[in-house]
Amino acid sequence: MRHRLPPLNPLRAFEATARHGTVASAAEELNVTASAVSHQVRVLESTLGVALFIRSKARVKLTPAGEALLQPVKNAFDMIATAVVRLDSPVIAGDLVVSAPMLFTSRWLARHIGDFLEQFPAVNLKLIPSNDDKEIYSSDVDLCVRYGEGRWRDRDVKLIMHPVLFPVVSPALMNGPRALRTVQDLANRTLFCEHAGSWRRWLAEASADKPEGLRILEIGIAHVGIEAAVRGQGVALGDSFSVRDDLADGTLVRPFRVTVPAKHAYYWIRRHELTEAPLVAAFVTWVDSKLA
Repeated sequence: MRHRLPPLNPLRAFEATARHGTVASAAEELNVTASAVSHQVRVLESTLGVALFIRSKARVKLTPAGEALLQPVKNAFDMIATAVVRLDSPVIAGDLVVSAPMLFTSRWLARHIGDFLEQFPAVNLKLIPSNDDKEIYSSDVDLCVRYGEGRWRDRDVKLIMHPVLFPVVSPALMNGPRALRTVQDLANRTLFCEHAGSWRRWLAEASADKPEGLRILEIGIAHVGIEAAVRGQGVALGDSFSVRDDLADGTLVRPFRVTVPAKHAYYWIRRHELTEAPLVAAFVTWVDSKLA
């Protein structure tokens, strides 16, 4: 198959033109003339025997053949760029101790940690599920994720995200005669949350009178309430971070579109001397990129 690969420069010209939508912008990125870019694209079209762009004076538009080619070419260039960066970078290796809330570790990190371990096989990672401030000031912990107000003295603090709250249920509860269609349908359902005040704020935002038979069950650890909802035991008040994967894979659904902002947010917390430490930076960058 490799003998059929077109030359690299025409592929670069095609990818840059498709990404920018104009030949001029592609030429500026590649540091060549616009006519050179146009020539390389025509060479590629001639080599492949298909038209890749519909041309106009202002912009170019991909043909179906161009659409089919763009993503594989872009992925290939991204893989090459990543490989080059890794060649130039020192090996990320050593012990890394991360403390994060149970909600973060059980509902998100557990689903993605294999990707980090595959990318950084020389890192010996230890996770501490906690939202206690004692780890923030422990010399044995390199990095903390915390849900709070963002005020921790003598530490570098960086916002990860400020989630919003909304009800989530198992798809099974969205079917049948007792399906949730209006806020009043929450009557005679168990409502799970970490603190009852959060549900009251959401109900107020939804402009709902308190339904008859409403039962709010406070559970001190939020992920337990979400797991109960997954099992069809009731309705949980989830946040946009902790249930994002459940919504994506259909384990949970949102019966209502109303949201309220969470009172607190998720933050990175680390000692100032570890802000640029390669191990810490690698984990922070990996999480931020997965959440982007």
